[in-house]
Amino acid sequence: MSEAERQLTALLMRSINGDSQAYRMFLDKLARHLRTRLRKRLRQQDADIEDLVQEILLAVHKGLDTFRPEVPLTAWISAIVRYKLADHVRSAVRRSALFEPLDEDSEAEAESQFETLEAQRDLQRLLATLPPRQRGPIEHMKLWGLSVAETAATMGLSESAVKVGVHRGLNTLAAKFRGKSK
Repeated sequence: MSEAERQLTALLMRSINGDSQAYRMFLDKLARHLRTRLRKRLRQQDADIEDLVQEILLAVHKGLDTFRPEVPLTAWISAIVRYKLADHVRSAVRRSALFEPLDEDSEAEAESQFETLEAQRDLQRLLATLPPRQRGPIEHMKLWGLSVAETAATMGLSESAVKVGVHRGLNTLAAKFRGKSK
């Protein structure tokens, strides 16, 4: 565990115990770390990066009840960052599509994007029918690209439980997709 992670974890634990000053310090340190990391990855305008940092900080705040002290803080925050980064990229693609000139190719592309959005919505509806111990591992591994170990650490499960959750969840989804809902 790095010194920065130790400091952030200590500040977060103090803030969970009611220390509002520690929480402010935690958010400040985390925001600085996120800005640096996102600037290296995205190479976008500062305003875009700041928006993304704020979205991540808000997600961290809203998700505090899911943090488990036995799980490395970086694994938990990395999962949130990946999820918000994916949202940001999807949003940027949609925004850029609004400013492209219309022609036959762009009409076909727009149809394709619409179909992709429909498929994503359908997938979210199907995933919502799964129990959390199946839905979570599938989302973390198959949608967000986390490894079994990262998913296990983030969710506070064993690696075996993650693999079983993915296997059972995918089997349940396949049965539902074929119309043989269990």
